[in-house]
Amino acid sequence: MPQTMRFGFQNSERYKSVVLITVFGTVLLSILMLPLLRTVGLRAFSMASASYSSGTHSAAFVTCPNEQVAKDLARGMVEKKLAACVNIIPKITSVYEWQGKIEEDNEVLLMIKTRSTKVSALAEYVRSNHPYEVAEVISLPIDQGNPPYLKWLGEVVPE
Repeated sequence: MPQTMRFGFQNSERYKSVVLITVFGTVLLSILMLPLLRTVGLRAFSMASASYSSGTHSAAFVTCPNEQVAKDLARGMVEKKLAACVNIIPKITSVYEWQGKIEEDNEVLLMIKTRSTKVSALAEYVRSNHPYEVAEVISLPIDQGNPPYLKWLGEVVPE
């Protein structure tokens, strides 16, 4: 049978129907996926286009004798723009040496996010408002993180 006979009118109509259904399905799927693709694209662009200088921000840690002291210190730090966010982590146990004795106490931990340039002022605030004779204030520079979060942190805690 010659090639021209194999692709007759009936096969041509069927082919057109398959192509039309495929094109319609692809367009419909694309329209339905657009919001998801837009969100993913914006997030990827945001993360890729933001630059961050390692060590610009720090995570600081302070232990407190109870939750009320922790909340008071945390609120004061945020109100005074010494911290963007303070996480209060309850029910930790601290084992340490104090005045020649091994001590064990239940405490509350503050995890503080701030600018590295604010750590000294933050430590001074803690020393002035903390009930301990020697309050723990330690900090570690933030090397990497979610760029939009780090941008927010920098906006909330000014230089």
